[in-house]
Amino acid sequence: MRGEAHWGAVKSILKYLKRTKDMFLFYGGGELILEGYTDASFQSDDDDAKSQSGFMFKFNGGVVAWKSSKKDTTADSTTKAEYITASEATKEAIWMKNYIQELGVVPSIADHNYLL
Repeated sequence: MRGEAHWGAVKSILKYLKRTKDMFLFYGGGELILEGYTDASFQSDDDDAKSQSGFMFKFNGGVVAWKSSKKDTTADSTTKAEYITASEATKEAIWMKNYIQELGVVPSIADHNYLL
């Protein structure tokens, strides 16, 4: 039963990839700008005093990554909760920066009116 469910998920993914093979994301031309936002709540869960945190990244205005999670560790202050979240987001930002460089993403220099 479990294998059948996984196989069904794999088939759905393959169908999606086939349907969307000619689609692509376009985030505009010009300078490549990666923006990141973070936030954390200090001890937001009254039962275990754990913090909730999250981050979101935008690439040329389009959201490309996000995460929201309850922390495994207990922060001693709001500042520490924010630092933990900023550290996680920084790791993600470094990975994305390196990935974008590996892809060789370059700004589009064209009159986009004719691309429609």
